[in-house]
Amino acid sequence: MLEVVILGTGNIAQHLFDTLTTYNDITVVQVVGRNPKALAYFGEKSDIQTSFKKIKTADLYIIAVSDNALGDVSHYLHGKKGVIAHTTGSISMNILQEHKNHGVFYPLQTFTKNQKVNFKTVPLCIEANNNESYSLLKKLAEVLSDNVYDITSEQRKKLHLAAVFINNFSNYVYQIGNDICEENNLSFDILKPLILETAKKATLFNPETVQTGPGRRNDLETIDIHKEQIKNIEHLKIYNVMTDAILSKYGKKL
Repeated sequence: MLEVVILGTGNIAQHLFDTLTTYNDITVVQVVGRNPKALAYFGEKSDIQTSFKKIKTADLYIIAVSDNALGDVSHYLHGKKGVIAHTTGSISMNILQEHKNHGVFYPLQTFTKNQKVNFKTVPLCIEANNNESYSLLKKLAEVLSDNVYDITSEQRKKLHLAAVFINNFSNYVYQIGNDICEENNLSFDILKPLILETAKKATLFNPETVQTGPGRRNDLETIDIHKEQIKNIEHLKIYNVMTDAILSKYGKKL
């Protein structure tokens, strides 16, 4: 029986908790967080605790807190014999170096509360400071997911950067598209098949080979028509930067 303590109550903590508690040979013995309201989510299936000075003994401690709180929370685990792992994409494993057994257990996915994710499809990136820690993290990762990768801290930082472009930036662009639809009494639903097809092609081909649009074909007339329609200054800046980058990539530039 693998005993786990989760430190944190946010999106990643909730999704990990929901997944871990479906396995009979894994027990989440405690969830620790400072927000009693957020902790209530975990109370039916695990002990909950608001004090980081009262952390139970476990085989694995998963720190799933914000990046700026990671170091402080880590200190509360001083002297614990279990493996201590964080779930952050952009922070080096070395932030946990005060602990004998430590590593990283990074699920590369976007998590939203109350939106279920099939963890079997989530890429899990692991790293550890010794064979014992690595063995435990690898074994758990392979139980939870069909996509497990050995990734160093430096590689993980670059992977996180790529993920920001692919997920965060693209979602902001979706928001702009939604705003344009709302401003013109159009349903955003009309664009959803396009979103799905674009994402599908990105998974099947090198994105460079399937680029389309006025920037790709050097259609300056259409580009000018678009720019005339954009009244939001921030949206226009984004349109100009993105279009100029595409034109430059394919041999043209505004």
